[in-house]
Amino acid sequence: MAHTIAHLLSLLTTLLAVAGMGYFVAALLAARQFLAERRRVLTAFAPGVSLLKSLKGLDPGMIDAFRSHCNQSYAGEYELLFGVATLDDPAVEAVRQLQAEFPQRAIRLVECPLRLGTNGKVSTLVQLATHARFDYLLINDSDITVSPRYLERVMGCFAPKVGPEVGLVTALYRGRAHGTLPSRLEALGIADFQGNVLLSKSLEGGVHYGLGSTLAVSRAALDKIGGLQVLVDHLADDYELGARVSAAGFRVELSAEVVETGVPAYGWRDFADHQLRWMRTVRDARPGGYVGLLFTQGLSLALLNVLASGASLLSLWLLGLSLCLRLALAMIVGAEVLSDRQILPNLWLLPLRDLVIAGIWIAGFAGNTIVWRGQRFVLKNGKLEKAG
Repeated sequence: MAHTIAHLLSLLTTLLAVAGMGYFVAALLAARQFLAERRRVLTAFAPGVSLLKSLKGLDPGMIDAFRSHCNQSYAGEYELLFGVATLDDPAVEAVRQLQAEFPQRAIRLVECPLRLGTNGKVSTLVQLATHARFDYLLINDSDITVSPRYLERVMGCFAPKVGPEVGLVTALYRGRAHGTLPSRLEALGIADFQGNVLLSKSLEGGVHYGLGSTLAVSRAALDKIGGLQVLVDHLADDYELGARVSAAGFRVELSAEVVETGVPAYGWRDFADHQLRWMRTVRDARPGGYVGLLFTQGLSLALLNVLASGASLLSLWLLGLSLCLRLALAMIVGAEVLSDRQILPNLWLLPLRDLVIAGIWIAGFAGNTIVWRGQRFVLKNGKLEKAG
């Protein structure tokens, strides 16, 4: 009986390891497809756009991220609107500095004191949107750094074309780690997530959600879904915005632009809280997709197969092949698609990162409580409730 169970366990883990390698191959092909697509010449289209940023406190490198938005080679008009819950917020001084450095730019600071729901960021954005001048709104996080062609590449996706009207444009992003080992593991995880995005785009015939790194949305699409206020209690507001725009009949486009986000110098506790919040957010938004994350953990599955098979020659061969494919995927997505200069020096951390994330993925099934900005919430049907 014990021998039969051991044999079945060995067979099962072998199949899972092969499935994990299948994921690596499929993600590699999706990355190659995206690289080919973004070589296409973008149609010239430069409508006026209002950039909205919800601020709370100071993030590392935030002022440099703001400056990158002011140094745009964009043919159209644009404005930057920064929202704070109170004028006592430390971020106010950074905005004042930006206004002094770029007097030629339309930069406004808006106090947004109303708390419209559990998601404070969206509450601020709802209030900011009423001050926006243009028919296109672009939302991204305070620590996002962009290239001089950011607006050109993002807004060009709205150019009229055959098929459904584009209602929202989003963008991939890379992480910039700050020193600590958990920060470096987080940045590696961001590159992995972008690979998942590219594969889902390939399998689902396009993107049907948004990424918080860039959410450029037309007023027409926003009005049709009921405005930003419908998101004030949602944790994954970026995902939800894109999903609602797609469900309303608009197309969601993935821009050729790749932006950069700063990864804080996490300690292990903050890293675990952030990863667990992300896992439970994905599980709540896409339950089937969350279960499917099992197959993205090919290296951990191959290692499990080695243990279950008593280090058989086949299991060792599968482990070696999985490692090669894992490294190839990290290099193609990280170095080539995302232009992430930190990915190559950190490749040796991939096995550790994969084992840690496998544990957090399992923990993601064990409840709905998350920690966000130092507060505990319960996540139910995409919405946040204060934990008792």
